[in-house]
Amino acid sequence: MKTFGGKVLFLDRSDINTDEIIPAKYLTEISKEALKPHMLEDLKLEGFDPRDPELQEARVIVTRANFGCGSSREHAPWVFEINDINVVIASGFARIFRQNMFNCGMLAIELAEGAIDRLFAHRGANASLSVDFKNSRIEIKSDKGSEGFDYSVSGFDKALVEAGGWVEFADAKY
Repeated sequence: MKTFGGKVLFLDRSDINTDEIIPAKYLTEISKEALKPHMLEDLKLEGFDPRDPELQEARVIVTRANFGCGSSREHAPWVFEINDINVVIASGFARIFRQNMFNCGMLAIELAEGAIDRLFAHRGANASLSVDFKNSRIEIKSDKGSEGFDYSVSGFDKALVEAGGWVEFADAKY
């Protein structure tokens, strides 16, 4: 099973859509690797630069509501996966994006808006986040201190993540 956690990228906006995660012009690519340099290149967010070298160090995204809205393409989770981001935490996800994350063996963790606000309090302070998958708990550490949060995912989604994604789950079960 994957290790989850690492440096945090904070995207302080709701309604970030799949076209902003990976622009539609790259949907003809036939490998995940070809998507890698184009992650978030069309995201419009004050102070965000998709060419920032720190973006390459991110392993976790913390964002706001309705993350992954737009089309149902799997390319959005794939571009995170190929860039070693395997956890996205938000107050809400578009249903299909959320399921595509689990289908790829990655975590889409929903927390209440108040908890998201508390995570954002660590922005700009060298934040790193660890995931205790077995106990469904995350902990953020930064120059501002540390704080923990419980989360929950369905048993089926947890099984998908443990297996490494839908294909691996199906291979083991069927």
